Amino acid sequence: MDKLVIEGGSALSGTVRVSGAKNASLPALAASLLTGDELRLDNVPDVRDVSTLLQLLSDLGCRAERLGRHRWALSTTKILSHEAPWELVRKMRASVLVLGPLVARHGHARVSLPGGCAIGARPIDRHLDGLERLGAEIKLEHGYIEARADRLRGAEVTFEDATVTGTENVMMAACLARGTTVLRNAAREPEVVDLAQLLITMGARIDGHGTRTIIIEGVDELHGAEHAIIADRIEAGTLLIAAAITGGRVTLEGVEPAHLEAVLARLRQVGLELECGKRWMRLGNGRPLRAHDMVTEPYPGFPTDLQAQYMVLMTQAGGVSRISEQIFEHRFMHVPELERMGAAIALSGHVATIEGPTPLTGAEVTASDLRASACLVLAGLAARGTTVVHRVYHLDRGYEQLESKLAALGARIERMR
Repeated sequence: MDKLVIEGGSALSGTVRVSGAKNASLPALAASLLTGDELRLDNVPDVRDVSTLLQLLSDLGCRAERLGRHRWALSTTKILSHEAPWELVRKMRASVLVLGPLVARHGHARVSLPGGCAIGARPIDRHLDGLERLGAEIKLEHGYIEARADRLRGAEVTFEDATVTGTENVMMAACLARGTTVLRNAAREPEVVDLAQLLITMGARIDGHGTRTIIIEGVDELHGAEHAIIADRIEAGTLLIAAAITGGRVTLEGVEPAHLEAVLARLRQVGLELECGKRWMRLGNGRPLRAHDMVTEPYPGFPTDLQAQYMVLMTQAGGVSRISEQIFEHRFMHVPELERMGAAIALSGHVATIEGPTPLTGAEVTASDLRASACLVLAGLAARGTTVVHRVYHLDRGYEQLESKLAALGARIERMR
């Protein structure tokens, strides 16, 4: 099993291009099930979650041809299977995104209840409630979701809580429903907007994406399209924090600063120098770092997917900071590993209190989930001595060759088996 070996103490410096967004690529790939025409996607990151979904799509009848490292052509002339099996869905929760497209176009879907990172309950009842409102008959049997509908029909769907994949799943299904669908309390994340723009290019009629209310006028069929996936705002934030924690100066290319406004505002409050332009941003050395509280919130708030990385930064900031995790109940599993490296962190419910600055020392640590993996890599960059991060297959699910990008910026990091 792969591990990363990191020698800390090197300030990062240079320019790096940010990969396409994993969380935008997955629903875009699932959208290929909505049409029999060819869908071409560019800027798709080469990560394990993408490979998992491509395997699932192939089993369902999609023909995927790789046109380049980050470019794919997908064609689902005929759906050959309506089942997404446990063996694949257990690897990645986002596999449930095939549910809406399958029932909308095929009239039948059988999808295993999902697995994925153990960071807390992420119930899909909001997906199911939405599809039921559109007229699907839903049954839960033997660990599988069974959905059937002759043709979905438009309806008003109000999500109890804003849900990204729930919004995406129901929005895709509604594109082929008869009549008008209104999604209220919809997720506003850039990845949702990116999917809506792809669907519009495919012939869907969607308005209000990026707001709490999305309106979809159903059409009889969608057609092929070409679409470039947006940059990964979580990778961009991770790289910015990596530069900040090492006292480095790094320029990111191919990014959209507007997607990171809450993160950039908080980094400036911490004392970091930031410049932003069209499709680029630059972080300079703003030490000494100042402790600052943070609360994770749905977009446009501070993303939960950067909470663990921000916590590492706070271990190096002067003063006491409090991080409140409002999205997932088990997203502090990286704390014991940081404490092994010398961090001073106290947990009380959903709040972590960090005292800093605290010198970190290298240690053998184990990643519990995708973002915790990145957190421990960043801690290793800041630590004195050697850090070994085990179970980095979590990292490979969502970051494209992160260690290579860090090494190109001057980090002493190596992958070993």
